[in-house]
Amino acid sequence: MHYAGIIGDPVEHSRSPAMHNAGFAHLGLAMRYEHWPTPAASLAERIASLRRPEMLGGNVTLPHKAAVIPLLDEIEDEARRIGAVNTIFKRADGALVGTNTDAPGFLADLRANGVDPAGCHVVVLGASGAARAAAYALVQGGASQLVIANRTLARAEELLADVLEGDWGGWGWDGEPPRFAALSLADESLLAEVAACDLLVNTTSLGWHGDETPLPNPPVRQQTLVYDMVYRPTRLLRDSAARGARTLDGMGMLLHQGLLAFTRWTGQPAPAEVMLAALKA
Repeated sequence: MHYAGIIGDPVEHSRSPAMHNAGFAHLGLAMRYEHWPTPAASLAERIASLRRPEMLGGNVTLPHKAAVIPLLDEIEDEARRIGAVNTIFKRADGALVGTNTDAPGFLADLRANGVDPAGCHVVVLGASGAARAAAYALVQGGASQLVIANRTLARAEELLADVLEGDWGGWGWDGEPPRFAALSLADESLLAEVAACDLLVNTTSLGWHGDETPLPNPPVRQQTLVYDMVYRPTRLLRDSAARGARTLDGMGMLLHQGLLAFTRWTGQPAPAEVMLAALKA
């Protein structure tokens, strides 16, 4: 038996085990995916355990997507540019390689739902590893305006600096250069940005428990898509839907990033329909 798992703190809420174990079973693979709760003090030990021969690798979630980078042998270019790793796989020589399937998974889910970020005014809530992946995907997708809003302004500014100064490539816009801004969630001008945006993306963990929300009663328009990476009904989505906005939770992104990770571990195409059915169940 070979193993993979979800590394984070907490991880008990994750549906990744159901998704991946359904895929393994469908293909008849002797593999199992588990919850691996890992506080920060145990992260190095957890990553070292992936070097055992029975380990395939793992996924990385809050709060470890950046902290895991120095513990790995190699970081793929996209993950290095983003500054966050959410998937670890083992190369044939045993090296642990970090990659990021969040960014392409997010972009794939947007496009699967008929949303092209090219030319869009986007507000991203949060500045975590998930926010970095979303910002990278939106830059690659050609967003014309990108506003990053975080509880701590310094973190939003740090992410924005990486967007502007980092080796992110793929810019290539015609005409006027895109507009970027970093704001605090408490900044009064954020409401005007939200009222004007085409796409509002929550990358924070607020919404996993109870009625926590990063932005109460967002003044979104009916033509705005509100995308919450939390893959359960959230107050942000309910408040937005009450204003007539279109809403999407993060289940599609979870699926798309998981399909990419599955192939890295197994070398086989992921059975998408089987894995989606397991998520929904």
